[in-house]
Amino acid sequence: MDGRRYTLIVIVLTIASIYLIRIFSLQVISSYWSDRGTALTEKEVVVYPSRGVIYDRNLKVLVTSQTVYDLMVLPKDVVPFDTARFCEITNLKIEEFRSILKKAVTYPNVKYKPSAVIKQMKPEEYAPIAGELYQFKGFYAQARTLRVYPEKAGALLLGDVGEVTKSLMEKFPEYKKGDYIGLSGIEKSYENELRGQRGIKYVFRDNLGVERQVANGSLDVKAIEGTHLVSSIDVELQKYGEQLLQNKRGCVVAIEPSTGEILALVSSPTFDPNLLLGRARGKNFLALSRDKQKPLFNRATQAQYRPGSIFKIAQSLTALQMGSITKETRIACNRALIGCHGAHSMDDLEMAIVHSCNPYFRGVLQRVVEGGRVKGSRNKDAHVGLGLWREQMMKFGFGTNLKTDIPGVKKGLVPSPEYYDRAYGKESWNFSTIYSISIGEGEMLVTPIQMCNLACIVANKGYYYAPHTVKSIGVGGKPRPEFLEKNDVGVNPEYFDVIVSAMEKVVGPGGTANGAKLQDIVICGKTGTVQNEPRKDHSVFVCFAPKENPKIALAVYVENCGFGGTWAAPIASLMIEQYLNGEVKNKDREKHILEQNFLNQ
Repeated sequence: MDGRRYTLIVIVLTIASIYLIRIFSLQVISSYWSDRGTALTEKEVVVYPSRGVIYDRNLKVLVTSQTVYDLMVLPKDVVPFDTARFCEITNLKIEEFRSILKKAVTYPNVKYKPSAVIKQMKPEEYAPIAGELYQFKGFYAQARTLRVYPEKAGALLLGDVGEVTKSLMEKFPEYKKGDYIGLSGIEKSYENELRGQRGIKYVFRDNLGVERQVANGSLDVKAIEGTHLVSSIDVELQKYGEQLLQNKRGCVVAIEPSTGEILALVSSPTFDPNLLLGRARGKNFLALSRDKQKPLFNRATQAQYRPGSIFKIAQSLTALQMGSITKETRIACNRALIGCHGAHSMDDLEMAIVHSCNPYFRGVLQRVVEGGRVKGSRNKDAHVGLGLWREQMMKFGFGTNLKTDIPGVKKGLVPSPEYYDRAYGKESWNFSTIYSISIGEGEMLVTPIQMCNLACIVANKGYYYAPHTVKSIGVGGKPRPEFLEKNDVGVNPEYFDVIVSAMEKVVGPGGTANGAKLQDIVICGKTGTVQNEPRKDHSVFVCFAPKENPKIALAVYVENCGFGGTWAAPIASLMIEQYLNGEVKNKDREKHILEQNFLNQ
């Protein structure tokens, strides 16, 4: 009898132990049922922050955000419903909707997580859906924000925002699926400031399916709005530049010399930045990327042109600093050595700049490169001299990173002795091999923003601040610290006087840019006509104004249209008049520029 009692007790205890172990496993060890139980009663709703607003320098709104809605589905909550009616109110094809719903439940446990059915619906698109959404259990709307561009200008400068990809999430683990990130322009450079911080709202669903706040919202995490930015851009100047370059390929860079703040960054052809918003972004981006005029290519920062005659400014300053010439140095205009134009024969430095005398600057570079530093070998002497020349050129910002806050800026090319060693053989070249760089041709490559920076250096008589697009982080704040650092180019300030005087004469009577002259503003500039075989030359002009206490420096490039004084210089003068006076009085000049179409040249 006692034996049977003990056997029964053992059986009961064994069964009880099995149940206890199973319950412990389900409730404590296994997260599956825990997660499912939570999903049946409670869910986390991501609250997306509004990105920071971007203003122009006068606090006009360039970029802001508007509320949009993502239509979400939580597959486990879905019950049989009228599919035809759902597709009717959402404008989805039945096959498309079934594919979306199938994808939402493809992987294990995904049916317990929400997926997007329709992304970025504008309020007017969501409104007719909102009133009927209660009929479709498991579907709900999630609010977020979408960027909008009220001024419809500065597309490449401002940049755009898109959903994070898998590769971006691997690179930046703080981002999650469904998050958005700055992809280009200011949006990319200042992503950390603009993005804000996500919030979380906890929602409890009772047995009737009614959603309520958990703990009266005390557990919720509030979303934090992104930091606002005050850009350096003058939006009226930006829009005017885009207008002047309509039907033309080219760019305009305008910078305030005393601060390095970019006033306008125009690349043409351009496009309305609102095209890259919402559900139409993919289609519009594809169309823009296929456009043969390349509107997605930022010519102001990524195009690498030969500098042409405007490079003679940098040549002059380098030769003066190296002691190879003085401002009184005269060199014969020997057109048997290199072609030239205009009636002049034996200029000094100032008039050589005014006349843009090619033989003069050929002679200048020869004195720099073959300076007699290495006796007995012309080739070795050139190797040393070119190295010293290049060192100074890079101080001007050529062939190097200007360290702007614009993504993807190109460096250009300042050929080094090693570059020519690779091309011709070690020390198998001399000045006669490379003299075309003396007039900004040959292997020299620069970007328009570098040339505008050169104009700032002359305006400041020896220094520059790195060009940047954001004036202050936060309204009333400051720019990034690196943009407050002065960059000295290592040229004595007194050497700039002759350059400024010559640039003033270029825009004066008889100068190559006389067509850019303004009655009430003294412009100092230099024209360039950049070779572009086999097509027509590029028209180029750099300048600053006014002469005393300069407020604006510009570089203008217009592709395939001819002389710098004919097209680029007048565009620069109109930009100057607009910025300094707030209006353009020379309507004939403006009309002449606006009427031109160079896209097919």
